[in-house]
Amino acid sequence: MDKNYLLETARQLEQVSAAHAGEYVHKSDELITKMNTLMSERPDLVSMIGADNISMMKDNHANHVRFIASILKNFNPDVLVETVLWVFRAYRSHGFTTNYWAAQLNTWIIILKEKLSPAAFAEIFPYYEWMQINIPVFVKLSDEKFESPNSLH
Repeated sequence: MDKNYLLETARQLEQVSAAHAGEYVHKSDELITKMNTLMSERPDLVSMIGADNISMMKDNHANHVRFIASILKNFNPDVLVETVLWVFRAYRSHGFTTNYWAAQLNTWIIILKEKLSPAAFAEIFPYYEWMQINIPVFVKLSDEKFESPNSLH
């Protein structure tokens, strides 16, 4: 599995309705607050994000919601794949482990199921499921970038 696989599978995601994308945006502050609370309560948090990275984690959660909101409004599979790959490389270079992404996406799914209407959750969940299922591919591709002799990381 490679970047082409990610692009092919991302292209299978369907555009979310304007109403449900709007619901996600409308609840974004609530989603971020709940996410920060739940992740901050985890006893394994420091082992997943490294020391002194709490504020970076919270920034990531806010950036995540803004980015996903933009993708839900104007779906672009190329932007989705490139951005998620960049996020994996960038945050891993700051000490975030691959376990963080699994924990984060699991938590987002729990929060979305709780906070969104069932119809909005049904449309938005496939994006989160796609990211969750493809964590190993994102890890593999971001590992390759770390190991590349021309990499800045």
